[in-house]
Order: sequence, then structure tokens, then C-alpha cells
Amino acid sequence: MVAQSERDSIEIRVIPASKGDFPGAGHALLYADGPVPQLDTVQLDSAHGPEFTHAEAQLTKYRAHLDWMDATAMNPEASRDVIHKIARERRRRHDRPHHLGRTVLR
Repeated sequence: MVAQSERDSIEIRVIPASKGDFPGAGHALLYADGPVPQLDTVQLDSAHGPEFTHAEAQLTKYRAHLDWMDATAMNPEASRDVIHKIARERRRRHDRPHHLGRTVLR
């Protein structure tokens, strides 16, 4: 994931857990926009499958969500640093020997 984020067309940004929950957390969201705003569409992936909306009130709500995420997320470089740090910590934990206790039955 981090290697792909080095490409010009891909940007990965981390929202720190310290920022708390936010609307839409836990759901994949695709906001498709273009030069004609009346054609904008939001796709939400949920447990029941994809849902599409293009109603102006809903688009306004999802634009506000995306604006909040954009303002809150770390920049791409800092996000890559955090992802690298987490990966290193996971590798370190995985490489650490595990000590299992012994039970002696008599």
C-alpha cells in the first residue's frame, strides 16, 4: 500500500485515531464528481451491497464529510511515516519469540 502511494495518481492519508469517530467511518465511500455538478454521484458500500445517491441534499452531506476528512487527515508524507511505523512494530512483535508456560500433570 505504501509503495503504491508513491505513484502520482495515488494519495493515502491517515486520519489519526485521536480525532475520534466521524460520520461514514467504517463504510467505503466513492464520490464521483465532474464538470457538471448535477451528474455527481456517491456510492456507499455497505453490508447490503452498494448504494448510489445523487440527491443534492445527500451530495452536500457527503461533500461536508469529505471536507472534514481532508482537513483532519495527515499529509501524505506523514501518513506514509505512520504506516511504516505500524508495519515495523507489527514485524517486531511477529519476530519476537513466544514463551509458553508448561503445565505438569501428576
